[in-house]
Amino acid sequence: MPRKKRAEGTRAPNGASSIYLGGDGKWHGRVTVGVKDDGRPDRRHIERKTEAEVTDAVRELENQRNTGKVRKTGRAWTVEKWLRHWVENIAAPSVRRTTMVGYRSSVYNHLIPGIGAHRLNKLQPEHLETLYAKLQLTKDKGGKGLAPATVHLAHRTLRVALGEAMRRDRVVANVAKIAKPPRVDEDEIVPFTMEEARLILDTAATVRNSARFVVALTLGLRRGEALGLKWSDIDVKWRHGCAKNSDCRGGSAQFCPDRQLKSATMTIRRAVQQFVWQHGCPDAKPCGRKYGAHCPQRHGGGVVTTDVKSRAGRRTVGMPAQLVHAIERHRERQALERAHAANMWREEDWVFTNRLGGPVHPSVDHESWKALLRKANVRDARLHDARHTAATMLLVLKVPLPAVMQVMGWSDASIAKRYMHVPSEFLAAIADQVGGLVWADPTDDEEDDPPAGVPVPA
Repeated sequence: MPRKKRAEGTRAPNGASSIYLGGDGKWHGRVTVGVKDDGRPDRRHIERKTEAEVTDAVRELENQRNTGKVRKTGRAWTVEKWLRHWVENIAAPSVRRTTMVGYRSSVYNHLIPGIGAHRLNKLQPEHLETLYAKLQLTKDKGGKGLAPATVHLAHRTLRVALGEAMRRDRVVANVAKIAKPPRVDEDEIVPFTMEEARLILDTAATVRNSARFVVALTLGLRRGEALGLKWSDIDVKWRHGCAKNSDCRGGSAQFCPDRQLKSATMTIRRAVQQFVWQHGCPDAKPCGRKYGAHCPQRHGGGVVTTDVKSRAGRRTVGMPAQLVHAIERHRERQALERAHAANMWREEDWVFTNRLGGPVHPSVDHESWKALLRKANVRDARLHDARHTAATMLLVLKVPLPAVMQVMGWSDASIAKRYMHVPSEFLAAIADQVGGLVWADPTDDEEDDPPAGVPVPA
């Protein structure tokens, strides 16, 4: 259908799109999408071979303009250029150091080598899915042999980076939200039973830093939170348990031989974390060491102390009396270690220390946990499963969800579904309650009385 010509002597209104056949034999379109930084109209040019093609392109650009999704002017950045800018200038100043380790690994090791040459605005979901499949291929087939969880981390990193690009009008859509990442099969987490937890606690009393594992099972602290505890974070108040006319009544209740626990709290405010050492030697002359920890010019690794991961993570929780007694026994043992280390002891106020007073290395803590499970003859499990066990205990005790979130340090109630497991014993008890309600034997009075709502005959 031929295009209608405008009446002679008239013109299109200001800002209206235009389509015309140029002297070069191609069709052109002009669309005003906004205003440039200098105040002049931002008018985009489209060029196609046919009128139908340029008409579709003009309509698409008009729709982007109307929905506020027009990308910025100028030549589109490559994926590599954007990822480098995002990870070093946008993400690095605003996220935790542990998060940056994963971001940089995904960006520099997987994303840039795989899709870095694409124009940012031309990136398609299929490009990402092809990359994900290739990364999982074995090395003899041209891939890297990565685990699905590692590829999924790269996908999440790209999704965050493209989300920021979309907010800054560099792309009109986040294709990482459309692409299908590899499926990660998470092992089913089974919290410890009460019998297993008691075996672990009984055995823990015979190992070094035993109170550390009591804290894990009863309060569910994260590894870094437990290792980051200092004595100044623990507040225990005692009251006299002796007779009023006894000699110790004039002294501190803390030293009363019959003292009773008044209150005990623990404040979680910091975490101890481990970072993997990176090679620092130049690529031209690598040191030849397999691990970065052995490189003479290593950097970025070691054990550091950071703040807890969120505002909800900074919290104060109550301590049961049994845990207080375990902490007090631990304090006495630590005093003996301090005396034995003499001037080699590092007085840094840590609750759980190495043999010289410094913070416990997370790797050493992991090995101690595994050794404890073997000694207690309990099935192998992650230390983080103790946190699931603590949350499940709170479920069995029918603790209200807001209080559970305070104890566990959660900011989102939906996390409870991942940590609070319904034990089989609990299910059996519920079944018994249902049976008792539905199939209960009626009493004599109930047999005499008619059901509610049934009229009584005269």
